[in-house]
Amino acid sequence: MASEDDLREKLQDLQKQLGKKQMFEEAVSSIKSLIKKNYTSASPSLRNLFYSVVCRVSTILKTRYIAPGFWVAGLGLFMEAERLVSQSSERGHLRSCIAQAQEQLREIENQSEVLDSPQNRASGGFLFEGHLTVDPQPPQPEWLVQSNLLTRAAATLFTAESSQAHIESTNTSESAANIIQELVDSLDNALPLILENDRVAPRAPPASKEVVANLPITTITEEILAKVGPDAECSFCKENLVLGDKMQELPCKHAFHLSCLKPWLDEHNSCPICRRELQTDDHAYESWKEREKEAEEERRGAANAIRGGEYMYV
Repeated sequence: MASEDDLREKLQDLQKQLGKKQMFEEAVSSIKSLIKKNYTSASPSLRNLFYSVVCRVSTILKTRYIAPGFWVAGLGLFMEAERLVSQSSERGHLRSCIAQAQEQLREIENQSEVLDSPQNRASGGFLFEGHLTVDPQPPQPEWLVQSNLLTRAAATLFTAESSQAHIESTNTSESAANIIQELVDSLDNALPLILENDRVAPRAPPASKEVVANLPITTITEEILAKVGPDAECSFCKENLVLGDKMQELPCKHAFHLSCLKPWLDEHNSCPICRRELQTDDHAYESWKEREKEAEEERRGAANAIRGGEYMYV
């Protein structure tokens, strides 16, 4: 059986994995398994760590993830933990976590039903990441429009070939011809866009290790807490700041928990709030950014010149 030190290290590692979307469900499953096997025989301090990690799962679900699979995983963990904890305050909090997870899953199910309702189709709303939007669904990209048209044309021509009635076959062929004409028209609309956007923005490489290492880190003290107020929180995980928290500040002056910021930077290399990118060690990417900046300034200057010419003739 693993020692308590090993379990603490494992739990702390799993808590870090919760911040990575692709690892969340597996991490929650592992936490649930560890609680089931070790909670009853654990020392009070280890039990507190178990409870703290479970609360962290609840916080992340409420602030970041809305996919039903994540909430199902969280619900299973909350129910297992609620069955094992002995303190009434902890059990009460876990029951509220269970109720919230069940409510969230019911809401997602209801939204899926609303999505298929005639009223929603008439209003133009659509389901995006588990939430029903108010605005109409954005237009499909040209490549998807063309793919759908090709599929419809092929299906219609197949029906025409297999049709036994001449009239029905003639009508179907005309329908296929109309669809193909739509495809040609969509290609005419897409070609200028393709020629205009022949360059695709490359994915941002990881931030320079030297840049990240030099980002200032501040440990929260009583003096800092008194200055920022009792409701101050990390903008990423939305948890209130407490004594001893380590905050890392980006060049844009936005600061986050060190444990929150590192996984984000590993995947995105940008500020979670303003999306400002950090400098990278990739010279080709940095050169591309400079070229894009210069091109944008040229486009802005040309647009201003055109507007200035229009004013002259008004």
